[in-house]
Amino acid sequence: MQATEAVALVAGGTRGAGRGIAVELGAAGMTVYVTGRSTREAPSDLGRSETIEETAELVGARGGTGIAVRCDHSDPEQVRALVERIHADHGRLDLLVNDVWGGDQLAQWDKPLWEHDLAGGLRLLHRAVDTHIITSHFALPLMIAQGGGLVVEITDGTERWVDELLGGYRGSFFYDLAKHAVIRLARNQAAELRPHGVAAVALTPGFLRSEAMLDHFGVTEENWRAGADKDPHFAASETPAYIGRAVAALAADPEIMAKSGGSYSTGELAAEYGFTDLDGSRPDFLTYYREFLGRNS
Repeated sequence: MQATEAVALVAGGTRGAGRGIAVELGAAGMTVYVTGRSTREAPSDLGRSETIEETAELVGARGGTGIAVRCDHSDPEQVRALVERIHADHGRLDLLVNDVWGGDQLAQWDKPLWEHDLAGGLRLLHRAVDTHIITSHFALPLMIAQGGGLVVEITDGTERWVDELLGGYRGSFFYDLAKHAVIRLARNQAAELRPHGVAAVALTPGFLRSEAMLDHFGVTEENWRAGADKDPHFAASETPAYIGRAVAALAADPEIMAKSGGSYSTGELAAEYGFTDLDGSRPDFLTYYREFLGRNS
């Protein structure tokens, strides 16, 4: 797709991977609708300061057009109105990034299914899976009508990655179910969209150096390497811009249909497409962690 004419929707673009993706799509010259629930008038219920307006401004600063729209993606009518606005404004949608999450405070890592808070677990699935389904339900007809487009489902770990390095399980029943379901969402959408020339893929970052992760380690992007004193794996982390560049590369690939239905990592796409992280490095957490396990087996 021609980036200067392309219209993208980054659902869940307030912070983390979503913000990184939106900003890098702006750098590619796209018009980017940035959606989420955190606005300057209504801050995050997670205690975070980031807002969709800030992300939209960063998109504009990088050369794109950022449009912030408050939207609760668990509410079908709000999503319907969002897509109707995009259609009215531009008549097209070239790229949909489903990055809605909101489950960080709901996953209980130390409890099996029968001890996990049931209401919290079901709420996690609603926020992390239902929102993607609702958004695609309303957005896909725009892509189908124009005969092309790309859906990117953001997850945690490719199927191969999880099977090889984690024994097939991410360590928490509801978290694992949500992240695996998102990979299946990409595969299922790919199967139904293929006759219409629309691609769908799942994409995972490695160890993401998000705003919340920087806070967790008590560092900033300027001195982030100090976080490796607490966790040596942090030395192999990557910025949100890295996954943003991965999405931009996928969107610019004229042969994207060949990838449709697959799940990919930032590291493997960087090696294929040739992009780097902000510091010029090319992190590949899958390879790093495989080598780490080999050294410690």
